[in-house]
Order: sequence, then structure tokens, then C-alpha cells
Amino acid sequence: MRNPQRELKSLAQEIISCRRCPRLIEHCRRVAALKRKAYRDWEYWGKPVPGFGDPESRLLIIGLAPAAHGANRTGRMFTGDRSGDMLYSILYETGFASQPSSSSRNDGLSLYDAYVTAAVRCAPPDNRPRPEELRACRTYLEREIEALPNLRVVVALGRIAFDSYLAILQAKGSITSRSAFVFGHDREFRIGPQQPLLISSYHPSQQNTLTGRLTRQMFRRVFERARRCLAG
Repeated sequence: MRNPQRELKSLAQEIISCRRCPRLIEHCRRVAALKRKAYRDWEYWGKPVPGFGDPESRLLIIGLAPAAHGANRTGRMFTGDRSGDMLYSILYETGFASQPSSSSRNDGLSLYDAYVTAAVRCAPPDNRPRPEELRACRTYLEREIEALPNLRVVVALGRIAFDSYLAILQAKGSITSRSAFVFGHDREFRIGPQQPLLISSYHPSQQNTLTGRLTRQMFRRVFERARRCLAG
């Protein structure tokens, strides 16, 4: 019998020790050594970041990559940056998280029926991973998906996460073309009876939230939709 918790734990160790992308590894280490003034007292994580959440989860949330002074500092996805502040507060409000904020990987946060991961596991310079880096990391996302036996809904935060998930579906033969999948905020895609429902969302980056492209209400509606889909 498969053990999702054990599989994910083993995969997490592989991700942490990964050295596939020298440019990204060097960037993570350099940021960890230089630090940001506000975090001088922190010991930065400075390594690839594994996913986080409930092994029995029915909801998978895919982001872009660790933030240089967020998850690259704390060692947990969407932890310690503004994007994570918004994500975890909304997950708390919609019943997927035990608390509304996340500051470190030891802060007691638990996720209920949700698992958070990313298309890329290392913080990329300027938040722009190269195509070959996305391809190198995609196998980890695919294996996480395979290790989560109860998935019913996938929320892709941003175009890169959306495209990465579609690339996995296409490689598996679950879809033949991506042309029918047009990225947009709070859009729902039904792929087939054996595949989770896909919901696309703008990423809760400051670029989106400070410009008003993504409001808190808009983002909350995404997870309210996910909650309805799981209930139905």
C-alpha cells in the first residue's frame, strides 16, 4: 500500500539536495550569504525548497518559485513574503489553514486538505526561471502530483505554474493540445473524469496586488470556488 507521507518526505529530501541548475543554486547561496538588512539575524535556508502541506490533500496549489528573501530564507513555500501573507490568510479564511499568517517553517502552521508547491524549487534571479530550468524541475512537480492520491482540484497561481501543469498533462497524454487552455483569473477547466479540476489565478505577487490587478476579494473567490468544487 502506498504511503503518501513517506513518499513526499523522501521526495522532499531529493529536492533539497538537488543541484540540477547551477545558476539557481549559486543565486540561492549568494542571496543567503548577503542577506537583506531586515533579516541579518536570520540563517537563510539557501537551498531548493520542497512542497508543504497535507499528504491526503484534495487541493494542490502551484506557485512560481521561492522568493529570494521569502522561502529561500525560511525554507517553506510562500513563507516570509507578501505573496505568502496573502495566500495563507485567504487559506485560513476558507478553511484550508490553521492560522492566518506564516513567518517561519517552525511557526506551527498546518494545512488542511491542501498542499502548496511550485513550478521551480530555487529562487530565480528577477523571478525569471529559464525554460531549461523549468523543464529540469518539472519532474519534481509530476512526482508530487503522483504522490498525492486524493487530488480533485489544482489551483495554478500565475501563467508559469499554469503552463507547467499543462506540460505535465500533455506529456502524460491526458491532453493532446494546450490551445483550449487560455490562462486568466478564476477560470475553471474540466479535463476529464480521471483528472483534477484546474483553476487558474493571477499570482499574489506585489506586482499584481499593488497595481490592483489582483485584489483580496478576487483572490478569495478562487479558493471559495475550490471549496465549492470539493464540496460538490
